[in-house]
Amino acid sequence: MLTEKRQEEIVKLVEERGSITLQELLDLFQASESTIRRDITSLDKAGRLTKVFGGAVANGDHISHLELSVSQKEEVDKEEKRQIAKFAASLVASDDFVYIDAGTTTGRMLEYLTEKNATYVTNAVDHAKRLAMMGFQVILIGGMLKSSTEAAVGAEAVEQLKKYHFSKGFFGTNGIHPLSGFTTPDINEALLKEAAVQNTQAGNRFVLSAHAKFGQISSVTFSGFEGVTVLTEKKPDDLIWKKYDIREVRV
Repeated sequence: MLTEKRQEEIVKLVEERGSITLQELLDLFQASESTIRRDITSLDKAGRLTKVFGGAVANGDHISHLELSVSQKEEVDKEEKRQIAKFAASLVASDDFVYIDAGTTTGRMLEYLTEKNATYVTNAVDHAKRLAMMGFQVILIGGMLKSSTEAAVGAEAVEQLKKYHFSKGFFGTNGIHPLSGFTTPDINEALLKEAAVQNTQAGNRFVLSAHAKFGQISSVTFSGFEGVTVLTEKKPDDLIWKKYDIREVRV
């Protein structure tokens, strides 16, 4: 196939699907990896799609580097966060060893937790203080404090997390995309989230996210979809999401 024709087909596929992986393009066009990579790079430079790690996304899929402060995040999707957090809290059982990620949606969980026989681990200073004041057994991860999210991050925090094995984990995210997975703007926070996800039992890894974050991409991927359940107030309608474990919650 001529280069121009193949590139037109690639653009058409990306626009139809929203995203496509390098492997999918290799399978479809039976071309070499170097050829397809050159096509993606050329189309990216021409502004016809956006090149990302492992493939390409449509230009409508905005990649955000923005990190809102905790106070700003608290004003976004309040009712959606309440519904998701209340359901998530109901999943905690007696004797669970639970990781609760920093974030405003995970923070809303604290209002609804009732299980005093569980142990809670978090990297969020405010989460730990509130849990302790409520009489829960809590472990606060140490490390460098990130002011915008009020969370401990860095190598020391990651090393501490690697020693734990969680029966359930609850995580926040800045974006969810079928190609890029779960993303966050900061590499240090991504590394911590990645370690926590990996050390949580598969099938009990819960990402709490309002509907608006579907299709969004932030700077750094911290997890793929394997073993992860997304809790949201509204499942996306696009068929591309059907193969993932996405649970619509109502409380």
